[in-house]
Amino acid sequence: MNATPSFGPATAIGSLPGTDAREAAKAATGSFEDFPFLPELPARGPGADMIGRTAGLLVELYARVEPSGWRLGDRPGRDTRRAVSWLGEDLDALEEFTQDYEGPLKVQAVGPWTLAAALELRNGEAVLSDHGACRDLAASLGEGLRLHLAEVGRRIPGARLVLQLDEPSLTAVLRGHVRTASGYRTHRAVDRQVVESTLRDVMGVHADGPVAVHSCAPDVPFALLRRAGAAAVSFDFSLLTERDEEAIGEAVEGGTQLFVGVVPGTDTALSDPAGSVMGVRTLWRRLGLQPGLLAEAVTVTPSCGLAGSSPAYARQALAHCVRAARSLADNPE
Repeated sequence: MNATPSFGPATAIGSLPGTDAREAAKAATGSFEDFPFLPELPARGPGADMIGRTAGLLVELYARVEPSGWRLGDRPGRDTRRAVSWLGEDLDALEEFTQDYEGPLKVQAVGPWTLAAALELRNGEAVLSDHGACRDLAASLGEGLRLHLAEVGRRIPGARLVLQLDEPSLTAVLRGHVRTASGYRTHRAVDRQVVESTLRDVMGVHADGPVAVHSCAPDVPFALLRRAGAAAVSFDFSLLTERDEEAIGEAVEGGTQLFVGVVPGTDTALSDPAGSVMGVRTLWRRLGLQPGLLAEAVTVTPSCGLAGSSPAYARQALAHCVRAARSLADNPE
């Protein structure tokens, strides 16, 4: 479905601490010369958070902030306008720091199922509770992403865009673990084929380039995401279990890129870069995969977004990802 994927050796998930768009763009482009990304700055408030930012992309659907979270409404309000304005600021800053850039560039948005689990209908229940509403939301998201990707492409014409869909709630949706508004019950599990076909439709808006799906939750459904058309899967390496290993081996052999989250997302003492990717090398050996494939198939990232870290640690973590990726390339065995 996708063109031949092209990814860099290291990148970040999306969010950074702070509120300064230019500082964030400078960090995102300066740290990752081979695979920069469009930063998100949730510390600015509602509309800069991942749900609000993606709600601002929707076409002919509007959302506003209620005490319980983001709720769909009849018309664009202050919260939606704020989300659109901040995204514009972020694009201006990224454009400034990517003059003449040619290569992969990542943009992020919340995927259809995490969005359906987080956005509320007018009655206060999640969009997830209504199959028709889920379909409408996915269609609106797809059209919004199409327009967003076209805008980024106009601003940075040399970029090969990589679309990342953030789906941390995907496993909960598949297992029926998303709580209702009362908190006493959970929404029914969504049929896996419905989940897969919806993801395929949304990914299809970026048929000219690769789509990555990110989840920092346990039990990422690797096989489902590959069938839906994901060219890359992004995950927290520390949450892997033996159950995941066969699916990961099949993914690599099938040409799927792994965005391996090995650098903690909140302030901590970092080991040496080679130590950060030691587990990846060990997994590779256990799966019997060719060492030469390692640097080619793996992009090193933080384990999740960096919004909860200090600015100093975030800069350190980005640099650490680059050094860890270099360690994998220099010494795959």
